[in-house]
Parts: sequence; C-alpha cells; structure tokens
Amino acid sequence: MSIFGSIKKAIFGDRGPLGGQFSGKPAPAPQATPTPQASTPASAPSTPSPAAAPAPTAPAAPVDVEKVLGELAAKHSGPALNWRTSIVDLMKLLGIDSSLDNRKELATELGYTGAKDGSAEMNIWLHKAVMRELEKNGGIVPAGLKD
Repeated sequence: MSIFGSIKKAIFGDRGPLGGQFSGKPAPAPQATPTPQASTPASAPSTPSPAAAPAPTAPAAPVDVEKVLGELAAKHSGPALNWRTSIVDLMKLLGIDSSLDNRKELATELGYTGAKDGSAEMNIWLHKAVMRELEKNGGIVPAGLKD
C-alpha cells in the first residue's frame, strides 16, 4: 500500500469513498457487465433486463478529517503532536513511519518536484498536499489545513 494510502486508511478506515485505496486518480466508474441475451429477430429492439442494471450504492458519508485527527490526538499518549502543521507529527499520530525515506516516497507519490531532502519547504508542502488529497478523496478538510 502506498504511504498516502496508509494515511487515508488510518483516517477514513473503511468509511472512505474509495475503500482506502489510492491510485492518484479518482476511482473508475463501475461498468455494467454484458448479459447474454437470447437470440431475437434482427428487427426486434433489444431492451436490457432489469437484472442487468447495477444496483445503486449509497455514497460514503464524508469524513471530517480534523475531527478524526483531533480525537486521535486526544487519545495519544506521549508528547503532544503538532499534527495540524507537521507532516512528521501527522504521520506519528497515525502510527506511520515518518522517516525521511517514507516522506521522500510520499513526496514522489504526490508529485513534489523540489529537492527531496527533508527540508522545511518539502515538509510543509507534503502536509498541505496530504490534506488536499484527503479532501479530493472524500474528506472534509478546513481551509487552514490545506492552504
């Protein structure tokens, strides 16, 4: 699983609209599978049977990212974590390895084009990019966490 996929799964669990998967793209629309039809005369119009229509599924409710992270922070034992601005602390809060190697991998996943050296610039960009991606994937993220 990707680093962002791990972050998303830790926050959304199975409540997320993409079921915890991240490919960097929106999930593809489900496609109906063709059903075999009995042979009919060429002039007869074909109509799909009601059973061929995909069953509608209720969209997953949006996840309040700030609320989930706040609840995790309240339960966290140990030193206070500044998850609102620090990608390292956010990853620690979620139980994900926050090493430079993992942050480099996350930066690559999310399209960071700067030097992948663990600089403040990279880390700030990563935190904001993670929040924007969480929002794109069905999370409710306050503007202050992604701007």
